[in-house]
Amino acid sequence: MGPCNSNLASLYLLIFAAAMAITMIPHSGNAQNSKQDILNAHNSARAAVGVGPVTWNNTVAAYARNYAERRRADCRLIHSDGPYGENIFWGSGASFTAVDAVEDWVAEKQFYDYRSNACADGEQCGHYTQVVWRDSVHVGCARAVCDNADIFITCNYDPPGNFEGEWPY
Repeated sequence: MGPCNSNLASLYLLIFAAAMAITMIPHSGNAQNSKQDILNAHNSARAAVGVGPVTWNNTVAAYARNYAERRRADCRLIHSDGPYGENIFWGSGASFTAVDAVEDWVAEKQFYDYRSNACADGEQCGHYTQVVWRDSVHVGCARAVCDNADIFITCNYDPPGNFEGEWPY
């Protein structure tokens, strides 16, 4: 093999190694945890039913962050019973993002019947109705990696929604 072929082979090997290194970098999903991405996920669902957008509220977000930190030790799905509306999410493994949580809540739409203002038998839809609750205009969310490496995500809503007997929109 001549010097030209040897250099070409080395170049191919270098390109292959670089390509392999890039594909092995773990994707953290941090972009989906940005305020704007979280707002977009909420507001897309709200727009689909003719409800105005929510805006990010730092006070509500601080409340969410403090509560997510309190759940870090056990990652249990326990509501804070605080002054805000609240959706909580748990995921096994560190790849879940706040946008994943919102998408999970919005997926409950299939179980919500607007005419009867009720969930299908045996199904949950209250997370969805909180996301699209017309009077909830502020949101703040937080994500915590728990001690066992699972994920706890909470979004809080101001004013709260999901009042029995009231329609979300």
